[in-house]
Amino acid sequence: MLSAADLTTIRTTLNREPTDVELACFENLWSEHCSYRSTKRLLKTLPTTGENVILGPGDDAAIVRFSDQTALAVSMESHNHPSYVDPHDGAATGVGGIVRDVLSMGARPIALMDPLYFGPLDREKNRYLLEHVVDGIGGYGNCIGVPVIRGDLAFDWGYNGNPLVNVVCVGIVHPGRYITARVKQPGNHLVLIGASTGRDGLGGASFASRDLSEDSEAEDRPSVQIGDPFTEKLLIEAILGMAETGKVFSCRDLGAAGLAGASSEMCSTFGGLINADQVHQREPNMRPVEIMLAESQERMLIEVAPHDVPLMGRIAEKYDLKWSDIGEVIAEPRYIVKFHGKTVADIPIGFLCGDAPECLWEIRPYNAVTPFTPPEGSLDDLLMKVLSHHEVAHKTWVIEQYDHDVQVRTVSLHPDAAVLRLEGEREGLAFSCGCNPRQIYLSPYDGAANAVYENAANLACIGADPLCIVNCLNFASPVHADIYWQLSESVRGMGDMARAIGVPVVGGNVSLYNESDEMRTRIKPTPSIGMVGRVSVTHPVKPEPGMGLAISGEAGDHFGGSVLDAVVSCGGSPPPKADPATLESIRSLNASDGSVAVTDISQGGLAAALATFVPGARVELGDPVLPALFSETCGRFLIAYHDESSLRGLSCRTIGEVISGGLEIQYNGGQVRLSKDQVDRALSSFTRTMLG
Repeated sequence: MLSAADLTTIRTTLNREPTDVELACFENLWSEHCSYRSTKRLLKTLPTTGENVILGPGDDAAIVRFSDQTALAVSMESHNHPSYVDPHDGAATGVGGIVRDVLSMGARPIALMDPLYFGPLDREKNRYLLEHVVDGIGGYGNCIGVPVIRGDLAFDWGYNGNPLVNVVCVGIVHPGRYITARVKQPGNHLVLIGASTGRDGLGGASFASRDLSEDSEAEDRPSVQIGDPFTEKLLIEAILGMAETGKVFSCRDLGAAGLAGASSEMCSTFGGLINADQVHQREPNMRPVEIMLAESQERMLIEVAPHDVPLMGRIAEKYDLKWSDIGEVIAEPRYIVKFHGKTVADIPIGFLCGDAPECLWEIRPYNAVTPFTPPEGSLDDLLMKVLSHHEVAHKTWVIEQYDHDVQVRTVSLHPDAAVLRLEGEREGLAFSCGCNPRQIYLSPYDGAANAVYENAANLACIGADPLCIVNCLNFASPVHADIYWQLSESVRGMGDMARAIGVPVVGGNVSLYNESDEMRTRIKPTPSIGMVGRVSVTHPVKPEPGMGLAISGEAGDHFGGSVLDAVVSCGGSPPPKADPATLESIRSLNASDGSVAVTDISQGGLAAALATFVPGARVELGDPVLPALFSETCGRFLIAYHDESSLRGLSCRTIGEVISGGLEIQYNGGQVRLSKDQVDRALSSFTRTMLG
């Protein structure tokens, strides 16, 4: 909602009372979701340029050079609030929206990633939300033929009542033929293509900028859009066909704030005139405010010369899509909306699109770290608890619902990073995503820096060089001084690590007010990361019995925010910011030796790496055994090798060998053994929970 100060500013600038259409435009375009009122100042501190960055933040997607023939269009968005109110449609339309962001750049979408965050699965409501979110993502992505090739899942009580659904999309386009979202010339026409406009999704942008209440599911359901993936598939081919003509000057997805948002931001370099009554509509007697602000899905807006409008219409009709010539670019810097000849909005366009007053919030640091308390129970009991935690256990139930092979590009779904091939290119793409909210809550600066590091480490495990970062900053309400401190520190940590590893942050999204009156919860700070890299197109080595095992990096007493802490509440310090110098040695090891297999030691520590990366292991560890097995100190890697000479030049130590199944762990003072059946049972806990 607009504040009293906002309304005063609007009335003063317009020198009159705003119309209902104008009020709706300001309410949505000045929302946190569209205007970044609380974060503009912070986002400007991130490193956004680099030798491969063709187009950085500010458009629907970034454009990053891959080669002389191929550029990547990369974008990341959230669809959090809609996915709580209606998990299937909320998640599905999140996929549809991010795909259209990439499509609007003239790029073909080729891959999706979905970092997801939910409350613990012992609550039936959280299982219901996860089930239908995954169904929505898989159903939409599978239908439009864009594979979900990477994801992440985290669970914490803070997401009770407010799950997070973040999606990354990557597309490909020729570096010289991408399209931007800013109009180029007064006199050009604006053509709306795709599904008819209905009343669904009204107020979606403003809805995304407030917290959820107990009555959200009933009250806010009209704010959730309904997607149609079959129309989206047709729209993808139609827009790419239009782009191929070279006659599309600019293009924008109709997402947050609907036609009002897309057309005003698109025309902000000049001005725009919209004839709302010309929009093809799904429902009768729609009012102009509904036509302009509805967030009906599968719609795109393009700028073309007047004489090319019929050509675009013929391409749309070829794909059985509706289209309307709804307005034009004007030279006067105003945003004008007419309805049956009557002016229903007339606003200085820079005032609407760029002058939302900045929000300056107080900052109050906190210290939530508690001293480490050694957990009770036997080591084998602790191992089973850690391996059974739903962040460690296998995600087969999720993975099998996604079609990874559509488009026939997927090379590998390696546990650390996925690999895709590109036609005509010697190298392919590597993908990683996610973060650790529990550690970020305890230390926002170090935790956010380590989120960037961990994704780069995942890429290093398959020999990939990172090309770019996108992010989604998911936080609770910045009106709370401690939350704004989390946000500020997280952005600072993210920026510092991005600079340290030399990778630009090329785009992203901010999602604030993620709290629930219903559950009396606030989410933990969740600066979710998506990272894309360049890699040789090979199948990573799979560890097999007889290979040796070594560890690079030292474990510290870093249990705070760990999986061990989550299962036994042991407390402790979170990991400090990692040293990125280790990444190059791991990357070089993979590049120079095709006989080693590497995984990053992160959530669940070495215990999780041994259980999930190799078929079985026999290892000998020194004392103290708890840090050796369960610490989540960043910068450690588990390496399986055939020949120890492969490790020459790498600072590491041998700890044992790969066996056919189970875990055999010796340490000073004892040993522990878990059979293959015990390990398998622990790692199947997530799937068993979801299957009931």
